[in-house]
Amino acid sequence: MSAASNLRSEDQFLCSICLDVFTDPVSTPCGHNFCKTCISQHWDMNQSCKCPMCNETFNIRPQLRVNTFISEVVAQFRREAQQKASSSSSEQQAAKAGEVPCDVCTGTKLKALKSCLVCQTSYCQTHLEPHLTKEALKRHQLIDVAENLEGRMCTKHDKPLELFCKTDQTCVCMLCSVLDHKNHEFVPLREEYEGKKAELEKTEAEIQQMIQKRQLKIQEVTESVKMSKDAADRQKAEGVQVFTALKESVERRLKKFIKEIEDKQEATEKQAEGLIKDLEQEISELMERSSKVEQISCSEDHLHLLQSFSSLKAAPPTKDWTEVRVHPPSYEGTVVRAVAQLDETVWKYMNDLFDAELQQVQQYAVDVTLDPDTAQTNLILSDDGKQVHCGDVRKNLPDNPERFSDCVMILGEQSFSSGRFYFEVQVKGKTKWDLGVARESINRKGKITLSPQNGFWTVVLRNGNEYIACADPPVRLFLLPGPEKVGVFVDYEEGLVSFYDVGAAALIYSFTGCSFTHKLHPYFCPSLSYCGKNSAPLIICPVNQTTSTTDFI
Repeated sequence: MSAASNLRSEDQFLCSICLDVFTDPVSTPCGHNFCKTCISQHWDMNQSCKCPMCNETFNIRPQLRVNTFISEVVAQFRREAQQKASSSSSEQQAAKAGEVPCDVCTGTKLKALKSCLVCQTSYCQTHLEPHLTKEALKRHQLIDVAENLEGRMCTKHDKPLELFCKTDQTCVCMLCSVLDHKNHEFVPLREEYEGKKAELEKTEAEIQQMIQKRQLKIQEVTESVKMSKDAADRQKAEGVQVFTALKESVERRLKKFIKEIEDKQEATEKQAEGLIKDLEQEISELMERSSKVEQISCSEDHLHLLQSFSSLKAAPPTKDWTEVRVHPPSYEGTVVRAVAQLDETVWKYMNDLFDAELQQVQQYAVDVTLDPDTAQTNLILSDDGKQVHCGDVRKNLPDNPERFSDCVMILGEQSFSSGRFYFEVQVKGKTKWDLGVARESINRKGKITLSPQNGFWTVVLRNGNEYIACADPPVRLFLLPGPEKVGVFVDYEEGLVSFYDVGAAALIYSFTGCSFTHKLHPYFCPSLSYCGKNSAPLIICPVNQTTSTTDFI
């Protein structure tokens, strides 16, 4: 029998009540066929016995017997259908892990292609055929294969969830829209699906953008680590080179020092050897003369004694050794001179290093301007906010919380809470000043003590030549001559504040191991004028790098 005839004849073997192939088919007096159980239950549930197909009423409930002809034909149909299903199943794939299996297949479960919301069943290609060909089943709602079909049905009305209630933001069935969600706003599931899908696509795009930003940040951090490692390697190589050179210089100086001493000692020894040789020669001659004198003295020959007396009595031709001495060489100052020469070499290296270091920190130069709202009332600022000196008259200014009340101090407008920054200040012509950085939360009223504990990291000049780093405790600095321009460098994360003599390209002092948790401001104090002796202003200068920092990297 062909597939087409099978499809045509299948309608004849479906019970109109259960919509499945007949089981124990029976015929009613009106000639229609049903499953015996289906028609019996149908009549049991109704007061009268009617044919579900033509509505013919039977006054007496018919006695139903299995129609053997139809039963045999149905059995043959089932066998052919099973053979067809078996043949078709060999072409279809069995359901794999994670795939939805066909609910109808017995034995090997094939992969389901569609799910029916009405039947609450998923079907493979073979068992899906009736839903595609039978008019009664075509009205069922098929969806892409899905698990948990019960979750797609309204638990209250047992109807498919087909609408979306925008008011309650939930999926509902048709009865819900009439009964439980009256006057609410509804849209078909597909319409809401499209909208939500568009939102999800937008969200996905935003997530991808966030991922991309974080990937770029990872690249940035990785590059920073690489740059840091490269810088560390360069610094190590430079340090090895410098200390190797210093070591070689020390060894050369030591060899020269030892050779100088040994040369002096050798010269002394040679001089002494010459003197000893001469003395030994004269001793030999004198001993020979003494022997002759002794021999003649013992002689009984009067004539011979008298003839030899005059030659033996005369003083022998010897050198006067009275003032002859070996003077040991003086080694005083030899070590000092050697160390002094080494010191010059070390300072040459140090100056080269400081110059390189200064060039490196100058690349972090920032533009600093003075903040007039913090200036003590005696201070006079230039129009560009780059110079400050102390006047003799207090100005009538509001005593705002930011302003220093008594001490002639002022902060920079700019604040820094991360990274590195550097600025330079001219102090030429002054006999007293303070410079550095201060925590934004410092006390600004009354007497102020400069110290890191109080939020100040500063270097100060007192009495024209006393330089002090205001640490805990303060550190006296020996700077001769004093700087005319001071550079201030801060590495916030490293906890470092360094001061430089810009003209000499030399390090003045460094605060290390600082723990910064607040914003930092540049700090200035031009101090009092002292009858004009300290009237020169503090001047914030532009940073001029005379040498490229790459020369020292």
